[in-house]
Amino acid sequence: MTAVIAAAGSGERLGAGGPKAFVPLGGRPMIAWSLDACLASGSVAGVVVAAPAGFDHELGGMERVEVVDGGATRAASVANALARVATEYVAVHDAARPLVTAGLLDDLRAILVGDPEADGVIAACPIADTVKRVRVDLRVDSTQESTRIIGDTLDRAELWAAQTPQVFRTAALRAALEVDHAVRDAATDEAMLVEAAGGRVLIHDPGVPNLKVTTPLDLRVAELLLAERRL
Repeated sequence: MTAVIAAAGSGERLGAGGPKAFVPLGGRPMIAWSLDACLASGSVAGVVVAAPAGFDHELGGMERVEVVDGGATRAASVANALARVATEYVAVHDAARPLVTAGLLDDLRAILVGDPEADGVIAACPIADTVKRVRVDLRVDSTQESTRIIGDTLDRAELWAAQTPQVFRTAALRAALEVDHAVRDAATDEAMLVEAAGGRVLIHDPGVPNLKVTTPLDLRVAELLLAERRL
């Protein structure tokens, strides 16, 4: 299996002043934690990183790691990296999820291999919050702004929050990416494209923290959790 790490995000919401994947976390660039997990996995033969232009030197010289230019969107970055993948299985992972483990990568591949009818399997967790579908009230309040109101409440028993890694049969993911670029680039994860292509995608709950770093608070929480692992 090849691991593709999407690492071209701008980090704007994090206020990083540069690419999120290279923000310091626990004394190292954030992407280093994901690279460690991938390279420690017995299922991963090599890693392809889709990085921002000009950041290839940050990863240069690492054994079993290849760097390609990231695209303008997440899907474009993954497509660029996928062009370098020759293995039967591929794991797609966000550099912004630094708590990934080698064991999770191994588990996901084993689940997919064990189900010949499946095209992929993703890490995900059940949603604990009550989820509301919101609509905009066409009436305007005293501030001259439209008002958001609850349209309905969704049944959270059927709702899961998608995470990464997401492991696919490479042929299935490659075919799913071969759609109109506007459709491809609107996708927020790879499973969404495989689903749209009629693929069968499984769910696996990691059972451990696997948060995505988006805000400064997330960064601090990730740092604390990684520090606990070292104890």
